Amino acid sequence: MAQAASHLRSIIGQLDVTMARQFETTFQAVSTRFREHFITLFNGGNARLELTTVRTGEDDDAGVAPSRMPAGIEVIVQPPGKKVQDLSLLSGGERALVSAALLFALLEINPPPFCLLDEVDAALDESNVARFCDILKRLAQRTQFIVITHNRVTMTSAQVIYGVSMGGDSISRLLSLKLEEAPVAGDR
Repeated sequence: MAQAASHLRSIIGQLDVTMARQFETTFQAVSTRFREHFITLFNGGNARLELTTVRTGEDDDAGVAPSRMPAGIEVIVQPPGKKVQDLSLLSGGERALVSAALLFALLEINPPPFCLLDEVDAALDESNVARFCDILKRLAQRTQFIVITHNRVTMTSAQVIYGVSMGGDSISRLLSLKLEEAPVAGDR
């Protein structure tokens, strides 16, 4: 029984080391991509992710120092021409861009088969939406994106548009349009 418990503790220790190593590798990759997406979306500036730690244990008279465990992630941003600041001090559009940069970094490091984005571009101006859509197109090579939006620039970046329209008879109609097959203005 003692031998089985010892073996189990050994396996748990090995798993802890492996998970910590994989977390660090993934964290560094996400942090690097976050910085790159931030710079692209903001057209400059700087950003980074930092691990925050919490102390575990107490100093004791035997001289055993407490250890530090990762507790969270701090997002540090500096938009172009501004000082490093807390996220709460950013405008709605700036916060949306920071969130998009982090989301894009996560999606790039571990791409899912599909991703649903709902009005994430609502607070962005036209030039920011264009940069947002450029990154979205690159990521769409590995992930299918379903984007709910009212933004004209975002819609023109789509391959297919689905919508709801109300006809003169007050009946809702579902519409779908493949943009590659859509008539171009003046072709009619």
